[in-house]
Amino acid sequence: MSSANQQPVIIVGGGPVGLVTAIAMQQQGLPVKVLEAKKQGASHQDKRALALSFGSRNILEKLGVWAAIEAKATAINTIHVSQRGSMGRTKLEAEEHDLPALGYVVAYGTLMQALDGAIDAKNIIDQAPVSAVRQDLGQAEVDFTSADELTSLVSPLVIIAEGGRSLANVPGLQRDAKAYGHDALVSKVSCERSHDHIAYERFTQTGPMALLPNGKRDFSLVWTGEQSSIDHLLTLDDATFLTELHTAFGDRVGRFLSVQKRLSFPLLKSQLTSNNTPHVVVIGNSAQTMHPVAGQGFNVGLRDADALVGQLATSMPAEWGSQAMLEAYAATRKRDTKGGLLFTDFLVNTFSNDVIGLSGLRSTGLGLLDVFQPAKNFLVNKMSYGK
Repeated sequence: MSSANQQPVIIVGGGPVGLVTAIAMQQQGLPVKVLEAKKQGASHQDKRALALSFGSRNILEKLGVWAAIEAKATAINTIHVSQRGSMGRTKLEAEEHDLPALGYVVAYGTLMQALDGAIDAKNIIDQAPVSAVRQDLGQAEVDFTSADELTSLVSPLVIIAEGGRSLANVPGLQRDAKAYGHDALVSKVSCERSHDHIAYERFTQTGPMALLPNGKRDFSLVWTGEQSSIDHLLTLDDATFLTELHTAFGDRVGRFLSVQKRLSFPLLKSQLTSNNTPHVVVIGNSAQTMHPVAGQGFNVGLRDADALVGQLATSMPAEWGSQAMLEAYAATRKRDTKGGLLFTDFLVNTFSNDVIGLSGLRSTGLGLLDVFQPAKNFLVNKMSYGK
């Protein structure tokens, strides 16, 4: 339900989660204003890989932006899960679950270009960094800088969707963070054999490694481990690095032929523990940050956006930002977000240690999973839809 005179909902952050929220609101005829710190279009050349679940594709199709992405996306038809040093493995196949694909790999810039093209220009203010968010029982107020002038807007609801950088400016919001003690190395590699649209999840003694098909013969690599081991990998020349990668991964894709620039970042688990803030809601990575194993975090954020707009569309404008509305939204997201955090934690803790005897149990478990269809159905539903 919309109102021509209703003050717009303010979204802090014009990244993918913020824009998906805004575009969905546009479709519902709901008033919205996005505040983005950077210049619109600045990220269109960003080649970082994003793993989209099939459920995320459905969300983007509903918004009418998937058509602009599909030709540049690489489908994941199979997920191959294995443990280094053991025979156990399992495969998840899209055909087994009547899906055209289990997921897709797309460049961050490609997604942003499609979303920027779909947002109505009147609904976004770019180059507008937010400096403060205040709220009381009646409304929220946002201070931001635009054209070198400090400006304020009031709203019945402020949605924070910019990765958590503004949380320190919002009284009442608290986040519980845990360092995994691992870093992630990310890059892009080419190999001898075609990827055949197979994504690999390889559990090693140091931590999980993922190879995601990206392009015709390339993979996006996410290699996690203790900071010292990741720092060591960053110092290696390309040839030595590719040899180390082959040793850890094995022969399934042949020799690794080349590697692009390598970057690393620390891995954290964080979640919002307190939100005593009427008229403010937090979604995406601002609300929860997960280990990249299983590629859950970004997709959980898109589901946050989809659910929140559904809540707004079925609420009277006078209810927007009320404690009752925010509690109703939180209830719809509790199972997905909590389950995602527990799921990724379980995978990391189970497959990233060398307890005597556990390796054999893990190998057996992977082998059993491969023939136990109900468990595979659960995994695919969890990764695709958060269920």
